[in-house]
Amino acid sequence: MLRQRIGAAQIPPSKIDETLNIATWNIRELGKKRRADVAIHYVAEIIGQFDLVSVVELRDDLTDLGRILKILGPYWRAVYSDMIPDAGGNRERLGFVYDKRAVAFTGLAAAANPPRRKVGTEYVPEFTWWRMPYMASFASGNFDFVVITAHVRWGASAAERETELASLAEWIDLKRRQRTVEDKDLIVMGDFNIPSRRSSLFRTITAKQLELPRALAALEFGTDLAKGKRYDQIFHYPIYPENFTNAGACSTSTPATTGRSSPICRRRSSPTRSRTTCRSGCSSTPTSTARCSTRSSAAGSAHAGIGLRAASASQPRTMR
Repeated sequence: MLRQRIGAAQIPPSKIDETLNIATWNIRELGKKRRADVAIHYVAEIIGQFDLVSVVELRDDLTDLGRILKILGPYWRAVYSDMIPDAGGNRERLGFVYDKRAVAFTGLAAAANPPRRKVGTEYVPEFTWWRMPYMASFASGNFDFVVITAHVRWGASAAERETELASLAEWIDLKRRQRTVEDKDLIVMGDFNIPSRRSSLFRTITAKQLELPRALAALEFGTDLAKGKRYDQIFHYPIYPENFTNAGACSTSTPATTGRSSPICRRRSSPTRSRTTCRSGCSSTPTSTARCSTRSSAAGSAHAGIGLRAASASQPRTMR
């Protein structure tokens, strides 16, 4: 049944040295409680459809992540942030799971550092988040890029979320303008707790020129189980908008794996620059998460993905 739903979702097939499929997935409280073997197999089966997956709500206990990697096989690796032990951080981590045959981790893996100002003898952050965004650098063939993932607070009100989204947009804009930034190709994805594209929260996160890929912008879908709220997103800066074609797809999971929906995209490599293509389609998968996919250099959703691809090299696995 799961494979039928994956097939119906029309996730673009991955082609070594030609395309790269990237996704983001909020797998609810992964590691808080040991999942059944069948749920772990479901999660691995879904992740295995992609080359690089951002995982949101990865908890402090990494046992289940290790079980997933074991099923995925020897070519799969993970990098992730430290957990945050207080109630705001919810003992969560952010991380990336990737297939080293398709994409190489190139060294940067860090939590966001907001700008600071001097107060007396101390340097204090100008803004903070409940959970610090996490970023990592990768390369796939001739395409080098930095992926940033975030889990924005729900908070007591939309106003609290808006403040956090505004500071996130500001930090990302500052990051891309740095003279020594690791790469100008930034893909921003995760769980932003934004109910819809018509929300003021969506306008806030896109105020600094972040955009949905055209393929995903053309789709109407929800990333929650009821399919009514578009909490999860994938964004990019459209430096080469002509490299993307209009296509996309969306799929939803059920409680066996738990999570939410996500867009997916694929990018094709050429000797000069990468090109992305996308297609449409929507369907469900038997987990409690939803996912959407398109081929492009960025997409949007808590389980979101994009497709890009190129050569890769082995990297050490950051698992305990």
